[in-house]
Amino acid sequence: MTSTHAAGRPPRRMTARSRDEAHRASTPLELLFDLCFIVAVGQAGRQLVHALAEGHAGTGIVGYLFIFWGIWWAWINFSWFASAYDCDDVPYRIATLVQICGVLIYAAGVPRAFADNDWVIAVIGYLVMRVALTAQWLRAAASEPPGPARRAARIYAVGLVVCQLAWVALLAAPGGMKHWLFLALVAAELLVPLVAERVHETAWHPHHIVERYGLFTLIVLGETMSAATVAVQSALDEHRALGELLPIAGGGVLIVFAAWWIYFAAPAHERLTSNRQALPWGYGHLVVFASAAAIGAGLEVAVEHAVGESSISTAAAAATVTVPAALFLAGVWLLHARHFKTGAAQQLVLPVSAVVILACTFAGSWAVLAAGLAAAATVAVGTALAERPPPGARTA
Repeated sequence: MTSTHAAGRPPRRMTARSRDEAHRASTPLELLFDLCFIVAVGQAGRQLVHALAEGHAGTGIVGYLFIFWGIWWAWINFSWFASAYDCDDVPYRIATLVQICGVLIYAAGVPRAFADNDWVIAVIGYLVMRVALTAQWLRAAASEPPGPARRAARIYAVGLVVCQLAWVALLAAPGGMKHWLFLALVAAELLVPLVAERVHETAWHPHHIVERYGLFTLIVLGETMSAATVAVQSALDEHRALGELLPIAGGGVLIVFAAWWIYFAAPAHERLTSNRQALPWGYGHLVVFASAAAIGAGLEVAVEHAVGESSISTAAAAATVTVPAALFLAGVWLLHARHFKTGAAQQLVLPVSAVVILACTFAGSWAVLAAGLAAAATVAVGTALAERPPPGARTA
C-alpha cells in the first residue's frame, strides 16, 4: 500500500493524480472506509433475513434494494473520487473520516427505514457523507487551473448539493409517494457523473479502481460467510440439528468459494481504458455487490427454515440462496467475464450455470448443497476450458 503524502505535513493542492502512476494501491484509510461500510451492509442483510423468513419477500427485496443502493452509491462516489484526487493530507483524511461517521449513522437508521419506512436517520447519515464529499470536490475545483477539470469538479459539487437537498425534501413527501420519488432521485444521482464526465474525464486509475471493487467484493463475501456461520452456530446451539445444517453449510461454502474464483478469474483493469467501458462496469456492480450480500442473507433464511423457525416453503427458502447466486454469476459474466472468453463453450459456462443453480431451487432440502456443487462444477469446467489450447494450436 502506498501513500502520496504523509499526514502531518502542510496541506497541498488537490490536483488530479496520474492514470499511469505505478504501484497505485489501496490505502489503509480506504480499507477502513470499506470495513465501516460493511456495517451498513450487515444491517441491510439482517433486515432482509427477517422479511424473507416471515414470508414478506416482495417488500423485503424492495426495501433491501433501496437501502443497499444508498450504501453502494456513497461507496462508489468516494472510491472514484479517491482514485483521481487522493492526496492523503490532513484535510483529506478528516473529510474521509467524516464520511465514515456518516455511513455509521446511515447504518443505525437502516432498521427504521426497512421496517417503518422512516428514513430520517438514514438521510442524516447520507447528508453527512455528501457534505464531506462536496467539500472534497470544491477543494479539487479550487486546486485545478481554469479549464475542463475545474468545471467538472464544480458540476460534481453542485450536483451533490442539489440531490442532497432533494433527499431532505423527500422526508416531507407523503408516504405513498416516497418510493416513486426515491426512484426519481436515484436517476438524478446517477446522472451527475455522466454530466460531469462529459465535460472532463477525471483521472481515475484503472488498476486502483479495479482493486477497490475487488476488495469490496471480498469484504462482502466475507460478511456473507460470517453471517452464515453465526446462523449455523446459533441453530446448532438451540436445535442440535447437525444433519439438516451440514448440506446448507457445505453448499454455502462452495458458493462463496466459487464466487471468489469466478470474480477474480481475469484482470479487469486491462479493459477499462475510458469512461465508455468504466462507467457501465462501475454502475453494473450494484448487481454484483447486492447479490453477493444477499447470498449470506439467503443462507441465514435456509438455516432458519431447516430448524423449523420459518414458515415459508422449502422452495422459497432455497430461492433465497439460489436466486442471488445466479444473479451474481450473470452479473459477473455480463460486466466482465464475457469480454475475456473465447468460443461459444467458454461464453456459455456462466449463463448455463446460472440457469442450473436456479433449477436447484426445486431440489428440496438438498437445494443449497446442489447449488454449491453446481457452482464448483462451473469453476472446474471454466478452468478446464480456459487451459485448453485454442483450435489449430500445435501441441508438444
